[in-house]
Amino acid sequence: MQTKSHSLLGKIKSFFVRLKRGVHRFWAWYKHLYSGQPWWKKTIVGILSFFSLLLIYVIAVMTNFLWLFGKSPSLSEIMHPKNPSASEIYSADGQMIGRYYNENRSPVPYDSINKVFFEALVATEDERFYEHHGIDYQGLAAAAKDALLGHPRGASTITQQLVKNMFRVRTQYGTGLLGKIPGVRILIMKSKEMIIATEIELTNSKQDILRMYANTVDFGSNSYGIKTAAKTYFNTTPSKLKTEEAAVLVGMLKATNAFNPRINPKRSLARRNTVLEKMCARKFLTRQECDSLKQLPIELKFTIEDPTDGLAPYFRQAVADYLKKQLPDLDLYTDGVKVYTTLDAKMQQYAEEAVREQMKVVQRNFDVHWRGLGEPWRDEEGKIIPRFIEDIAARSDAYKQLAARYPNNPDSVNYYLNKPHKVKLFGYDGAKEEEMSTMDSIRFMVKFMHAGFISMEPNTGYVRAWVGDIDFDAWKYDKVRSMRQPGSTFKLFVYSAAMESGLIPSDSRKDEYIQMEVYDKIKKKDVIWRPHNANGRFSNANIPLRAAFARSINTIAVRLGQEMGIKNIIRTAQDMGIKSPLENEPSLALGSSDVNLLEMVNAYCTVANDGEHCDPIVVTKILDQRGNEVYIAKPDNKQVLSYQSAFFVQQLLKGGLTEPGGTSRTLNQYTFGDTDWGGKTGTSNNHSDALFIAVSPKLVVGAWVGGEYRSIHFRTGALGQGSKTALPMCGNFIYDLMRDKAFQKYHAK
Repeated sequence: MQTKSHSLLGKIKSFFVRLKRGVHRFWAWYKHLYSGQPWWKKTIVGILSFFSLLLIYVIAVMTNFLWLFGKSPSLSEIMHPKNPSASEIYSADGQMIGRYYNENRSPVPYDSINKVFFEALVATEDERFYEHHGIDYQGLAAAAKDALLGHPRGASTITQQLVKNMFRVRTQYGTGLLGKIPGVRILIMKSKEMIIATEIELTNSKQDILRMYANTVDFGSNSYGIKTAAKTYFNTTPSKLKTEEAAVLVGMLKATNAFNPRINPKRSLARRNTVLEKMCARKFLTRQECDSLKQLPIELKFTIEDPTDGLAPYFRQAVADYLKKQLPDLDLYTDGVKVYTTLDAKMQQYAEEAVREQMKVVQRNFDVHWRGLGEPWRDEEGKIIPRFIEDIAARSDAYKQLAARYPNNPDSVNYYLNKPHKVKLFGYDGAKEEEMSTMDSIRFMVKFMHAGFISMEPNTGYVRAWVGDIDFDAWKYDKVRSMRQPGSTFKLFVYSAAMESGLIPSDSRKDEYIQMEVYDKIKKKDVIWRPHNANGRFSNANIPLRAAFARSINTIAVRLGQEMGIKNIIRTAQDMGIKSPLENEPSLALGSSDVNLLEMVNAYCTVANDGEHCDPIVVTKILDQRGNEVYIAKPDNKQVLSYQSAFFVQQLLKGGLTEPGGTSRTLNQYTFGDTDWGGKTGTSNNHSDALFIAVSPKLVVGAWVGGEYRSIHFRTGALGQGSKTALPMCGNFIYDLMRDKAFQKYHAK
């Protein structure tokens, strides 16, 4: 080991000795070039030496020699730059329904931008743009002269500005070991910008550089690129920009806030006129045109685009979450892809209208229901829950910020939580601002009832409409995906398992008193469970399964659950589309385990599709910026119920509308005679959750209604049942849809 170590040290020592000798020899040779030589030879040697050292420095910076200069973009990255771009999401009928972005940017080609923008840009930012190759040496010399005279100014070319915008050399790339030396960091960054600018000029045309610049520059107000800026400030497109509008946008590039026409209209006007004068000086405008344009006011049509604006915000968020799991390498917020979805824009509008109109009725009934009875946050025994509002407040962002600001000082936190201030509150007539404390605003907002709604094609799994709640700005939590008890809608799986076992709708079971011993996980002991029917009575009669399902008789569902076996019912539910974990307990037959509306509607689709299950599909394809397909949906249908069993369950669902006492009979007033509809209502034990799912051969529709918290609900009575809250929502949607000739394909027997 010692021999090898000595050998290595010897080699290193020998290397440095040879290196030292080489440096001495080179220096002796280099001095010889000057010694005794005429001045002109010395001048030539000096010039050649300067350019040689410059070349060595450039290569060292580009290669990050000995980690001295930090990493730089590769030539491949420079030739094929990737800039953050907004992704667009489209409905099935080709309507853009929203965008995903961190920086609101949508690139456009060169010929889609009015040439006056480029004329204004060149005249103002880089008058020798078409003469230089990335670095304006004349401009550098003039800037150096002005700096010596005490008037410092920039001398960056458009190409150098593009480097800053596109590659963010000053933030994304380091400056290596030398960058730690004061004053050297800025020199290295400037060097990199100049080197990359030269590389860009060598690999791109002037038109390409102008196009890239226009698409990357920040125009303020979260508008990146010319397309977004034209829309934000003038509600127009780049191709339709007027000369005076282009001058305003170019004028902002000097300082986006200082010359923003919305924030500083007078300064923006003066700066616009400066740009027009520069265009005139460069002969892009005649003197008459310039003077005429300078007299015009800035006609601002300012509109800030919000990512949540547009149709179906809950659906768009669901798509983003879905793609994050399916395509983890795809970044919707920077990759600029086009996402084509299954959503039908017109059907979505019908759905949103149906939800909003029905929820006005539900809210009015809820307010009347609780008027004079105190606060609606009650436990199972009807007692007001202590500290209910306080516990909600403790989970809020406002509380967390105050707790961080006043640690170990609960009095201050409590003071500010109860101090009135302007708050934005939801209202069915529009959002409103009120002077109210945080605590009072919570008391106000929790009294609203909420809804989730979805429609899906059973044979494809295509989601055609998705409403996650009554207002996305007020409540971001999506009720289509929220976990709640399904109530009697879960009986579908009990009866499906029964049909699979060989029973038929005409078979009967006795409606009678049942009691059984079950384990109570809260009390942690065995207790006697006595399921009861909604009317509190037992007929003690044998009732056909078709009628029992239609009338939603609990005792028969529980009896069937025991006959089929809860494990078998769980397996049936999972085969039909339930993804949520289900508890192996007798009450499962009545919907005691939490599921979400999306999977329930999908499971009902399995019945409508003759027993063939297809997972929900929200995205059909995704195209990248070059139009290449990066994703395409591949349905995976699977027969999970026999055709006969599915047919029998279809008859059970239709019985809800036709059987005497059927809980879904009121749906008949919304439907058309040329289409077979079936349905099932569901209401959880304490009226916290109310559901309805309507089924036809070509469309399944589902709705959920309830409070934001389970302890906020109708106390008792018909007002909180699925037939009174969720069913009319589905009914109004079905009525509007089926009378629209554009949706004739959904009419079917």
